[in-house]
Amino acid sequence: MNATHLHPENHLKSSDLLTDIVIGMSDGLTVPFALAAGLSGAVSSTAVIVVAGIAEIAAGSIAMGLGGYLAGKTEQDHYASEEKNEYWEVENKADIEIEEVRKVFEEWGLSKEVQTQATNEIIKDKDKWVAFMMKHELGLEKPDPKRAGRSAFNIGVSYIVGGLVPLSPYFFISNSYDALKLSVIITLICLYIFGFFKSKLTGVNAWLGGLKVMLIGALAAGAAFGFAKLIEGR
Repeated sequence: MNATHLHPENHLKSSDLLTDIVIGMSDGLTVPFALAAGLSGAVSSTAVIVVAGIAEIAAGSIAMGLGGYLAGKTEQDHYASEEKNEYWEVENKADIEIEEVRKVFEEWGLSKEVQTQATNEIIKDKDKWVAFMMKHELGLEKPDPKRAGRSAFNIGVSYIVGGLVPLSPYFFISNSYDALKLSVIITLICLYIFGFFKSKLTGVNAWLGGLKVMLIGALAAGAAFGFAKLIEGR
């Protein structure tokens, strides 16, 4: 008697939620951080930086959320358009579509007899036939109709949460330079942690991934601060 030994599968199963959080949080941590750093090089009072930062976070979250919504709607519209074409082809080019179904099974390595049986089974139901062609000929999965709205919300909220991190010291410290110092420490730590877990989820070197994300944020903030000082002429 042969025993079947099961082993745990360690493959990554990414979710739409994680994707949205990564998109929103990465920009949310970086853009307001660079803005606050740039303004800190030009003004001494944190009141202006707080107002500008909140305005940027509001505008950025709306823009990013809208981008996520439009991306989701585009995916739905594309699927619907291709599905409509497939229904038309099934109706008007049945012989060609039947052969395409058979070729899919042929590529799977099935015998000719099984190919014929499987093809005849698939084409009995037009909806299943079209769904089969959408997935295995075109490589398209049916999108969740609620995905666009959820994506907009997830990305927008993630951007706000990320944006408040570099801005938070400016709420409590009146001098912009002092607030910037604390903001740099807090934000770089958060950027590293974010980059670490993002890289871990995607299966790449987490330590190196965290360092790369942190350096990108540091460079963006440093460039903004340097340009502000240059323009100010000090």
